Amino acid sequence: MSSRQSSAPTQEAVKPLFALHKHVHSGSLEPALIELVLMRASQLNGCAYCMDMHSKDARAAGETEQRLYVLPAWREAPFYSDRERAALAWCEAVTRLDAHGVSDEVYDMARAQFSEKELGDLNMAVILINAWNRIAIPFQSVPGTYQPPRR
Repeated sequence: MSSRQSSAPTQEAVKPLFALHKHVHSGSLEPALIELVLMRASQLNGCAYCMDMHSKDARAAGETEQRLYVLPAWREAPFYSDRERAALAWCEAVTRLDAHGVSDEVYDMARAQFSEKELGDLNMAVILINAWNRIAIPFQSVPGTYQPPRR
C-alpha cells in the first residue's frame, strides 16, 4: 500500500457519502441509468478505480459490453434512449461545471425526461460520483480488486 492510500479519509469522514449512496440507489432512478452516469463521470474525471468498479456493477446489472465500450461517444451511438442521453448530458454538464453553469439546453433536455424529484436524484448521483472520484484519484486507489456484490 502506498503512503497515499494509508492517509485516505477515515470511514467516519466518508460516512455521509455512504448515506448519499443509499439515497441515490433507493431513489427514483433506474439502477442501469445510475450506473451509466457513474461510469461516465468517472471517465470524464479519469478515475480508473471507479471506472473498474462501475463497469463491473453495470455488467452485473445486465448492461451490455457494447454500450459500456461506446459510452464516451454516446452522442454518436444509436443505442442510448432519450432519457439516457439527457442523463449523460446532465452528468457531463455538472461534472464539467464552469462559470456558465448548466446550459438552458441541457436543463430543458433533462426536464423533458425527468420529474423534478428524478432530476434532483440524478444531480445527487453526479455529485456523489464526483466526490468519490476526488477521493480515489488523489489517494491512488488501485483498480482491479473490486468485485460487485451478488444480486
